[in-house]
Amino acid sequence: MILINGELKNTLTITDRGLHYGDGLFETIEVVQGQPVFLRQHLARLKAGCQTLKIPYPDETLLLDELKKICECCEQGVIKLMLTRGSGGRGYRQPEFVKPTRIVALHAYPDYPEHYKTQGIQARFCHARLGLNPLLAGLKHNNRLEQVLARSEWQDEFQEGLMLNLHEHVIEGTMSNLFVVKDQIVYTPEISVSGIKGVMRQIIMHIAEQNNIPLQEALLTKGFVLQADELFVSNSVIGIWPIRSLENKSYPVGKLTQKILVALMDYKARDIAA
Repeated sequence: MILINGELKNTLTITDRGLHYGDGLFETIEVVQGQPVFLRQHLARLKAGCQTLKIPYPDETLLLDELKKICECCEQGVIKLMLTRGSGGRGYRQPEFVKPTRIVALHAYPDYPEHYKTQGIQARFCHARLGLNPLLAGLKHNNRLEQVLARSEWQDEFQEGLMLNLHEHVIEGTMSNLFVVKDQIVYTPEISVSGIKGVMRQIIMHIAEQNNIPLQEALLTKGFVLQADELFVSNSVIGIWPIRSLENKSYPVGKLTQKILVALMDYKARDIAA
C-alpha cells in the first residue's frame, strides 16, 4: 500500500527531484499492533532534516492522518516515509515555489530469525568507504549509494557490514548504528563528518543515561572495535542485534548489551501503549 500526497497510487511524476537528485529525506518506521513505533522521534528527525535541507515540512496533522490510514489494517509491518522537494525543471536550482512530495509506503515486516537478537549475528568490515561531508552528516537523506555499494560486497554469510570513512574511522553499519562495549563503557561512533544519526541510536543513548550506563561518542578505529568486550548494532526495525563474530573474532552477548536490550523492550512497550 502506497500513498503519494495522500492518494492511493504507485506512480510518481518524472520531474520529481527525489528521482533526479535524491533531493529528499526518509524515515523507516516499525509498525506494531497498528501503531507506528517511536513516531514522535521519527517526525522530530524528519523536521530537523527539512530545516537543514530547506524543504518545507508538511502539515503534521495531514501527515499523521496519512500514517493512521496506512496502518489501519496492519498488525506488524514497516513504513517508509519519504519526503522530496517535489517537482522541478532540469538543473540543481530549486523551483521558486516548492511543493514537497509525500510518500507513505507500507511494507511487510522482514522475516529475520529470532536468534539474531538472542545469539547475535555475523558481521564484516566493508571495503567501500563513507565520504566526508559535515553539511550532510547525520541526515537520513535519499542519497544512499555508499550503502548500496557496501551491501553488494556479500550475499548471505553475513547479516551486516561495518563501514569506515575516508579517515579510517568506523562509523556505522550499512543499515545500522554501531555500539562498542569496552571496560564497562559503551562507545558509539561520532557522527560529525559521516554517517546517520539513527532514531534508535538516540533512544539507546537516552536509555543509557536513564540507567546510569556510561556512554561516549568517540572516533573509533578498526583496531579498537576488534578489541571490544561486546558489540551490537541497532536500527528502528531490528532494535538491537548483538555481533557474535567479526573478522574471525568471537564476542559474547554480554551483560551490558543484555541490560540495554531489556530496557529497550520496556521503553518500546510503553511507547506502543501510550
